[in-house]
Amino acid sequence: MRQETMETTTEALDKQRLGQGVRSSAETIAAYSARVQDTAPVEDTWKRNTRKVAQYLSDNVPEFRRLSELRQKGWDNPKGDQYFKQQRRQADEGAKETVRIINLIMGKIAREMQGATGAFSISTNNQDTGPPMILDMCTAPGNYLEYALQINPGACAVGFSLPYDKGGHELIVRTSGAVRISLLDITLLAADMGVADSDIPPDHPHARDFLPARQLRAGRAFDLAICDGQVLRNHEPHRAAYREAREARRLTLTQLALGLEHLRPGGTMVVLLHKLEAWDTVLLLRAFAGFSAVRLFKPRSGHAKRSSFYMVARDVRSDQAEATAAVEAWKEQWRAATFETDEQRWRECREHFQDAVLDVDAFLREFGPELARMGREVWAVQGDALAKAPFIRK
Repeated sequence: MRQETMETTTEALDKQRLGQGVRSSAETIAAYSARVQDTAPVEDTWKRNTRKVAQYLSDNVPEFRRLSELRQKGWDNPKGDQYFKQQRRQADEGAKETVRIINLIMGKIAREMQGATGAFSISTNNQDTGPPMILDMCTAPGNYLEYALQINPGACAVGFSLPYDKGGHELIVRTSGAVRISLLDITLLAADMGVADSDIPPDHPHARDFLPARQLRAGRAFDLAICDGQVLRNHEPHRAAYREAREARRLTLTQLALGLEHLRPGGTMVVLLHKLEAWDTVLLLRAFAGFSAVRLFKPRSGHAKRSSFYMVARDVRSDQAEATAAVEAWKEQWRAATFETDEQRWRECREHFQDAVLDVDAFLREFGPELARMGREVWAVQGDALAKAPFIRK
C-alpha cells in the first residue's frame, strides 16, 4: 500500500561536476559537518523555481493551464480536503477490504502501464547473461513485481520491503529460489550507499541500525528496476524525529542510486514521481533524458486525481558518464540527509547542491519544450479526473 503524498526530491548533476574527483564517505560527512553558510534556505529558491516552471507551463501548455484552474477550484472547496482526508483515513486503517481494493487497483495500473509503455517487458537480447533479472526497491505489496514475473517467464527477482513490525505491509508475491525478498529499511543500507561501518558516527540515533554489509554486491546487474516506494504515515513511530522532514528524500535517493547503479546497460527503470511541475522533479527528468529514452505515464485506472505519475526510462545507458555521476551525486545527498541530524545544519548542507543546479530561466529555454511534450498526457489525465470529482462538479 503506497501513500500518494510523497515529495519526490533529487537534484540533477551539472555536467561540470563529471570531471571532479569523488570524496571518500568519511571526507564527505566531515565536509558537510563543517560547512556553514549565511544564506537563505535553499527551499526558498526551489519554491521560487517551481513557481517559474508552473508559470511557463501555464503560458505554453493548455492541458496544464486547465489542470491548474481545476486544482484551484478544489483548493477553494472545503469538500476537497474532506475527500482526500477520507481516503487517507481509509488507507491508514488498512482494513482488509481497503487492502483488497487497493491491490486490485494496482494490478489494473500495472496492466495499463504495460499496455501503454511496455515498461515491464524485458528484452531477450541479453540471454547470454542468464535469466531476466528484476530489482524491486520497495516491493510490498508486490503487485508490480508479480506482474513483471508473469510476463517474463523464467525471470529472477530481488526485492526489499519493510518488516511488518516496522510499518511494512503484507506481500502478495510468493518468494522462492528465484524470487528473494529481504525485509529491511533500504534507507539504512549504509554500505550500499558508500558509507563504511567505521565512518558511521557512534552517537547517530540509528548507529546500530545501519547495515554494514552490502545487500547488492558490486557488479550485480538487473534488466528492470522498479522504484515506486513511498513514505507512509504508519512508518513514523519507527524512525528518529530528525528523519521526518527528509525521509521522503532519503527514500527516493536510495531507490534512484541503487536502481541505476545496478541496472544493466539497455535496461529499464520505472520510477514513481509526483508534481511534474516541481523543480526537483523536472531536474530529475532532464537528468534521465540525458542517458535514456524517457516516457511519462499517468494511469486512468487509479490515483488519477492525484499528482502522481510514472517515469518509464527505457534503454538506459547506465554505464554513461552522466549516469554514473548522477549515482554518486544521489549517494552524496543521501549521506548529507542521513548524517547531518541537526535541521539547521542540514538546510545549510543543502546549499552545497544548489551550486550544481541550472538557472531556472536557462533551464526552461533548454528543456521547457521537451518538458511540455512529456507532460501533456499526464496533465490531461489528471485534469479529466478532477473535472469529474464530486468536489469540483457543480
